[in-house]
Amino acid sequence: MLRRARHCPVGLVMDRLAAMQNFVHVVDTGSFSAAARQRNIGQPAISKSIAQLEEWLGVRLLIRSTRGLSVTEAGHRYYERARRSIEEAEEAELAARGEGAGLTGVVRVSAATTFARLHIVPHLPAFLARHPGLEIELILDDRMIDLVEESIDVCLRTGSLTDSALTARRLATTARIVLATHAYIARAGRPLSPADLPMHEAVIYSQGRAALWTFMRGGETVPATLNGRLRVSSAEGQRAAVLADIGLTISSDWMFARELANGTVCRLLADWTLPPIDLWAIYPTGRLASAKARAIVDFVVEALRRPDDLARSA
Repeated sequence: MLRRARHCPVGLVMDRLAAMQNFVHVVDTGSFSAAARQRNIGQPAISKSIAQLEEWLGVRLLIRSTRGLSVTEAGHRYYERARRSIEEAEEAELAARGEGAGLTGVVRVSAATTFARLHIVPHLPAFLARHPGLEIELILDDRMIDLVEESIDVCLRTGSLTDSALTARRLATTARIVLATHAYIARAGRPLSPADLPMHEAVIYSQGRAALWTFMRGGETVPATLNGRLRVSSAEGQRAAVLADIGLTISSDWMFARELANGTVCRLLADWTLPPIDLWAIYPTGRLASAKARAIVDFVVEALRRPDDLARSA
């Protein structure tokens, strides 16, 4: 039978705070083993601390079965308040240490692989030097992952948001352009209008995007379809294929920043425009953005304001 403890010495308070953190990680990740990996402790210790927490609270928080874990109604209520308490404690600690204090702990950031390689990783040394007590776990994946299941603090994504329920902040906007290498243009010729594009070999980035595009110039709107024998599911593959002179492509300025600056690739149809592309900071729904997540986001915004640095970063 679960029973509630009557006395709470300081040592027990600390144990229960740790147990509360363990419980939040278990709910976020969906398993004891995943929470143990994130907390860098053994799985038995996670299980024991939550059992002790349930005993102290006098309620069952989790139901364990052969099919996995499920959270009880009491567990859901406790989780929401525990998550807020942890975030507020971190905020209070940061405020007490003052404006100049560095951040501490771990922040988990998800980002698209190529964007992170080009525009985040090269600037991380300065950010980490500013916060020597901070650890960053950078999860790189071109696909949108479950932020709650992966216990992500902030996700950096380009493109359109398909889920209006997401908690998101638009950080920056850049142009989409048609581009190719000089070698490809010398071989296939230069398209003079969007109507010429179907006759060209294109490298098509297939991650959530069709090959049909709408070009605009003044009040004129022209649809154009890209045709190509190569479709790639990652921006890294798209870059490699274009730089191998396979064909032209449609991409953001961000993905070819260095190559556009040094002339390796050439912008085509410059007098036509395409729908721009946005960079978003996405937070797990229903959570406050932590000080660490906000600091990462501000750092990315700052980096994107230095186009010369970005052009040299790849």
